[in-house]
Amino acid sequence: MPVQKQTRAGQRTRFKAFVAIGDYDGHIGLGVKCSKEVATAIRGAIILAKLSVIPVRRGYWGNKIGMPHTVPCKVTGKCGSVLVRLVPAPTRYWLSSQLQSPRNCLTWPDSRIATLVLPDRQLLLQLRQATFAAIAATYAYLTPDMWSPTVFTKLSLSGIH
Repeated sequence: MPVQKQTRAGQRTRFKAFVAIGDYDGHIGLGVKCSKEVATAIRGAIILAKLSVIPVRRGYWGNKIGMPHTVPCKVTGKCGSVLVRLVPAPTRYWLSSQLQSPRNCLTWPDSRIATLVLPDRQLLLQLRQATFAAIAATYAYLTPDMWSPTVFTKLSLSGIH
C-alpha cells in the first residue's frame, strides 16, 4: 500500500506491507513495515510477523463437542479508532459486520467467530491490529480450565500442643 508524504520538493512515496503468518494450529503473527521499496517492506514485515507470533486460545460455544472451534469468551481489541469484538459462535455460524472483514481480519481455518467491528474510519491497518489485539487478549483471561489442580492434605493435630 503506497503511503505519500508531502515535502517542499514534491511527494515522497513509501510502501507499507502488512503480513499475517500462522501455522493453522493455534499460533499467529502480524508484521507491518514501511520502506522505499516493496520487496524490502515485505521482507521486513515477514521478519516482524515471525517475531510477534502469539498463541491463540480456542474454546467452545455451548457443549464441549469435537475440537475447539471459536474464541473461549468475548474479547475486545482496540487500535486507534477501531474497536473489534470477537464473540463465541456456534460451529456453522459466521457473521461479519463489514463486507471485507473475513478477508481483512486474521482468522484460522475451521473456526467460527462472530465479529462486531465498529470503525470510526475504514482503516485496514488499524482493523488488522485491533483484531490481532483481540486474539492476543484470549490468554488475558484466567478461566477455571486454566487453574492448576489443588491437592488438599489432611492436617495432623497430634503435633499441636
